[in-house]
Amino acid sequence: MELIIRNTANQPIYDQISAQLKSQIISGTLQPGEALPSIRALAKDLKISVITTKRAYDELESEGFLYTVAGKGCFVAEKNLDLIREQRLKELEEHLSAAAELAKICGVSPRELQEMLTVLLEEESL
Repeated sequence: MELIIRNTANQPIYDQISAQLKSQIISGTLQPGEALPSIRALAKDLKISVITTKRAYDELESEGFLYTVAGKGCFVAEKNLDLIREQRLKELEEHLSAAAELAKICGVSPRELQEMLTVLLEEESL
């Protein structure tokens, strides 16, 4: 398991960890039932606080990506495709909301914004 922490990023370290682990779980790099490094071991490897690592693991557990077995550690949960889809839709809504706000500031009409999105989607499908 490889995690890259960027101290220069505006994203908090715990969020960087949880985002990368989530991505690895969704992509199948980390398989359901696979054990993750202990909170202390990961903190030591990344040279960060145990509190930061615990927060990342807690966030992933609350989102259903991990489960904890007392005395054994944290493990990758079975993929709940509906849950993953819902989380991705929420993320998409946030990005679209930001795009809509920026379009409003720039004076881009809803129709122009829709055309821009259509062009982008067509380019992606090529």
